Amino acid sequence: MKERVEVLISAADVDKRVAQMAEEIGRDYAGKEIFMICILKGSVIFMSELAKKLNHEVTFNFMKVSSYGNSTESCGRIKIDMDLDEHIKGKDVLIIEDIVDTGRTLKHLKDLLSLREPASLKLCTLLDKPDRRVADVEADYTGFVIPDDFVVGYGLDYAQRYRNLDYIGVLRFDEE
Repeated sequence: MKERVEVLISAADVDKRVAQMAEEIGRDYAGKEIFMICILKGSVIFMSELAKKLNHEVTFNFMKVSSYGNSTESCGRIKIDMDLDEHIKGKDVLIIEDIVDTGRTLKHLKDLLSLREPASLKLCTLLDKPDRRVADVEADYTGFVIPDDFVVGYGLDYAQRYRNLDYIGVLRFDEE
């Protein structure tokens, strides 16, 4: 099979929406330091661009949580591959995620992090696929609601490829 990527959201539209999200987050966190948790690997580009647009004091930390492997379908098993290296108790935490799909991973993650007693815990996602939701989780900040297609670019991958695209694209497979 041959792979091809069709543009779903242009680079200009992604950049504009990330700037709008930064304004909204900045208003909501006025006077507070934001402790951003980037969910690796897909959220690195989104968090970096969002953080650059925030006129705010932020700190970063990283977690690696997996449920896909090298497939286009979530396997439903959640695994913490890398945990935080500092405490979040009393901090205003903003989880940065690339996409909310079934919601299983983020539900598990929010439940886990809530036990660590942050002052606040919110979720920010670039993309949301509500048609696939099976777990009760909702983002506080959403870039784009998208259809149930497998998407790549702007940090999202297929078998570790396509992360470097500056737009969001739909991955298609064609017969050769």
